[in-house]
Amino acid sequence: MSLLQKIKKLLHWSDRKVPAINLNTELYQQLKPFRLPLILTVLMILIGALGYMIIDGFSLDDAIYQAGITFTTVGFGEIAPISKAGRIFTLTLIILGFGVFSFSIGILVEVLNKGDFVRILKERQMLYKIARLKNHYVICYHNEYTKELTKQFRENHIPFVVVAPNKDLAKIAQENRYIHFVQEEPHTETALLKSSLSSAKGLITLSENLADNIAQIATTRLFEKEIGLKTPYFIMSHASNQSDMEKLKKLGANSVVSATKLMAQRISAMSVRPDMENMLENILYRRDIPLDMEEIDVPENSWLRFKKIKEAHIRDIANVSIIGIKDTNGKFTPMPRGETLISGKSKLLVIGTGEGIKKTKNIVKSKYMPQELKYV
Repeated sequence: MSLLQKIKKLLHWSDRKVPAINLNTELYQQLKPFRLPLILTVLMILIGALGYMIIDGFSLDDAIYQAGITFTTVGFGEIAPISKAGRIFTLTLIILGFGVFSFSIGILVEVLNKGDFVRILKERQMLYKIARLKNHYVICYHNEYTKELTKQFRENHIPFVVVAPNKDLAKIAQENRYIHFVQEEPHTETALLKSSLSSAKGLITLSENLADNIAQIATTRLFEKEIGLKTPYFIMSHASNQSDMEKLKKLGANSVVSATKLMAQRISAMSVRPDMENMLENILYRRDIPLDMEEIDVPENSWLRFKKIKEAHIRDIANVSIIGIKDTNGKFTPMPRGETLISGKSKLLVIGTGEGIKKTKNIVKSKYMPQELKYV
């Protein structure tokens, strides 16, 4: 890394990235009606300059200046004596100039009244902001789930882009604080490009229509193959029943959530163990208590491979507890003993502070034994 790159990283500067779709073509289409007024304006200045040069013998620079102030009707007067024929020519030039300006203003008002020009400018600006995002989530469709999810993402400083076909999405985004949004059908290639999916961490599709979620998952998996993505996207979705959940998983969703099932499980747990649920509510879901729970993947080249949990000394180093382990066969062992072996590609369920979990991830992903173990 060069010194300049280090300084940029220290100051949180980032290189300007260009979106895959920049809307320049659409913007030029909106500017097409202004070509004729511009041509007429230049033509009138040229005719006026030639007229003053021929009729009253003005020099080139004086002729251009006199034609300009006459054509625009600013009223600065004559820069040199003008003959009777010259004044008739001046009057004609003023009338023609007034006509050209009236015509131009009419075109300007018409373009602005349509609203497309301003909309494209705002969208173009939004796409440049989205292009600078990295490791963000693309959230498809706007509904109550989207509102609550984006609220949690904002609180946890997770970048996201909302993609929805709603015509009033700009107003919705302002009301619900969607900082980045794209008004498109989410399953289209245009939407994937505008949301900068190529640099995203994953995608979440929350349509209440199963067919929409199916189309979104299939399109995303095809897109990642086209761009040759090394690490597949993490795709989440939701379904109303178990059958739909299985369908979405078979199609490529990494995780499918059923709101009905989650609510039933939560109510059941609260009914059986109300005190425990209240404690978990206070510990895991309140922002003022810095305690978190997370699942950590153990890579095949980790130094922890085939080591016992007690040999890792995770609690001593990071003050984090391992409360569960899932092996490569998917078998989950709650509250594993210290003698339990950690295999490659297994998953550790840990609980602790955010800082401790971050430190645990670094320990688990390292190829070599941490220096801290020499003193444990």
